[in-house]
Amino acid sequence: MSSPSEFSSLPRPPAASRQIDPFIVMDVMREANRREQAGEDIIHMEVGQPATPAPRAARERVLKAMAEHNLGYTLSLGLPELRERIAVYLKSRYGADVEAERIIVTAGSSAGFVLAFLAILDHGDGFGLPSPGYPCYRQILKALGFRPHLIETSDAGRWMPTTADVDGLAAAGAAGLLLASPNNPTGTMAKGARLKELADACTRHGLWLVSDEIYHGLEYEVPAETALAYSDSAIVVNSFSKYFSMTGWRVGWLVVPEALTRTIERLAQNLYIAPPTVSQVAALGAFDGIDELEEIKSRYARNRSLLLNELPPAGLSNILPADGAFYLYADIGDLTDDSAAFAQAMLRDIGVAATPGIDFDPERGKSYLRLSYAGAELEMREAARRIAAWLKTR
Repeated sequence: MSSPSEFSSLPRPPAASRQIDPFIVMDVMREANRREQAGEDIIHMEVGQPATPAPRAARERVLKAMAEHNLGYTLSLGLPELRERIAVYLKSRYGADVEAERIIVTAGSSAGFVLAFLAILDHGDGFGLPSPGYPCYRQILKALGFRPHLIETSDAGRWMPTTADVDGLAAAGAAGLLLASPNNPTGTMAKGARLKELADACTRHGLWLVSDEIYHGLEYEVPAETALAYSDSAIVVNSFSKYFSMTGWRVGWLVVPEALTRTIERLAQNLYIAPPTVSQVAALGAFDGIDELEEIKSRYARNRSLLLNELPPAGLSNILPADGAFYLYADIGDLTDDSAAFAQAMLRDIGVAATPGIDFDPERGKSYLRLSYAGAELEMREAARRIAAWLKTR
């Protein structure tokens, strides 16, 4: 094996890439998978990934396409048929009239964020990110030479930013705000008038609003609203990963103002050529599997209720009930001030994998743990039993 000294003559990586932190949940998954392959009985509550495959209609459409087509490159903005179908979906779900020309199919929502940030930001620009939040937002921004501007939210405000936070972004010279509703890791939403107030504040200050809507469809009390209802300049990021149960297919979409489409097309041409064709075919089929997807969602709802009933008496008593997605964000401050060590011990001792809060909030996350309930109901019940028994011994 080569030693690091043998590579001393190599150029040093650029500063931006050296500043990227690990995506901790993926490290947890790697260790959980290692233990599983060694024969341990592991329950996966670390990764936000449906336990179910893509809808049957999606898989059947792919099989048919593989038999009949060569599945070569599509246009960089995606299959026209898929862009039209997404427009129909937006109309049926939100009543939003969005031209297909404003819809851009991407290689997962991750590519969507890269394209959106590159299209609207200049080197060194700051961008507002509520914290706790999805860690890849800040890492993507840093890798691209932009500055994450973290906004500290609270459970009292359901982990959502306020108009005062938008005022603060404007005063700090930031270029915009990223809002996720439902949020990862908390599962909470911008309810009532909050989304409109935030969109109006961004418009008033001339800031970009990027709305992460990848957990739309997974709400349990009231439906999530789209930023498209309140802003003509909002950029919406969505994906087939979560509600549509297609994480590994890596296909998502953007809705952007018309003036940005050519800019993003040029970026997509050079960075990705085109989204994966087979995944786009599957996405078309997924729209025919809504009944199946709603049944999957009902399983999440049962898992949510089960854990909210079982975990507080077991010792995880401070959990804000999630409005959507498939996460619980538990305050474990009365148990530990080291969520990483707590998660490691839980995986080692009882085979339950969860994500330490430091992935989502580098400071306050030391006292939080994220649990995904996207798995099978029997697994969630067993996880609750193991956690309850384990906490009694601590």
